[in-house]
Amino acid sequence: MNASRRYAVISACAALSLFTTARAQEDPAKYPTRAIHIVVGFTPGGGNDLIARIVGQKLSDSLGQPVIIDNKPGGGAIVATEYVAKSQADGYTLLVGASGAMAINPAVYAKLPYDPVRDFIPVSELGSFPLILIVNAASPIKSVADLIGFAKAHPKEANYSSSSAAFQLVTELFKQKTGAPMQEIPYKGANDSVMAVISGQVTATIADAGPVSGQVKGGQVRALAVTSPDRAQDFPDVPTLKESGTDVDAVLWSGIFAPRQTPPAIVKKLESELRRIVKEPDVVAKLKPLGIQPVGNASEEFAQILSADIARWTEVARAGNIKIEQ
Repeated sequence: MNASRRYAVISACAALSLFTTARAQEDPAKYPTRAIHIVVGFTPGGGNDLIARIVGQKLSDSLGQPVIIDNKPGGGAIVATEYVAKSQADGYTLLVGASGAMAINPAVYAKLPYDPVRDFIPVSELGSFPLILIVNAASPIKSVADLIGFAKAHPKEANYSSSSAAFQLVTELFKQKTGAPMQEIPYKGANDSVMAVISGQVTATIADAGPVSGQVKGGQVRALAVTSPDRAQDFPDVPTLKESGTDVDAVLWSGIFAPRQTPPAIVKKLESELRRIVKEPDVVAKLKPLGIQPVGNASEEFAQILSADIARWTEVARAGNIKIEQ
């Protein structure tokens, strides 16, 4: 390499180093000065993607910078979660982390390429997803007690559909609390899981309210109970599992996470904006049809929820001998 070329290479490397250092040392008080990327571990159109787009647009409006939604589906959101965990901790790459990826994957996977506690700061929980236990509308099963009785009387016939480890563990918790023997039948997506109930392929399923509300209101399926501590606003006549005599309450959630070393001032600014945004009337109106209850809590509170859920679902998975090898 001649001297002029060597000088050009050295100069380019030095410029790149200065650029990288400048970005890393950006004043948090001026954040943001460029586009923010929110990574979603699912395909466009699902609940987590829609909540990201609704909140992302509002965040862009308030911060004055573009907010870009990056869909990186794959491996039960493992691909997206690992990507953000290894991204620069500067507030410009964030994750929509669902309870499946952040609290349930650690409970069922023997090995993960990320640690939800070590690698992330929970910024704010955006919303919770109440779940509904359903059976076919033509089924003779009309209550939770009927389902438990049927499962115990027909252990080889009783089964349930599940589209992810999250729904599997919630149903496993139901089985452990009731003693109802039900075999899991896996499906690729939530809609497939619900259709399996409608077509009579399975006895029951537990699904989030968004994908199943139309079928409940249309009379294709019968809602036996909601898994949340309180009755769902859209289904006031459907009892909770606790009201039905079963000691189970479980909700899934979705929130914003940042890489662990993100400056506290940036985390605080994002937290403040997100807590305000999810309570705005037009945002609430958009989330309601998706079956999402707005939350908007503090980072510390969200961290406590994450820690408690990891412990809880790890115990359920261990008791049910549920483990997934990658």
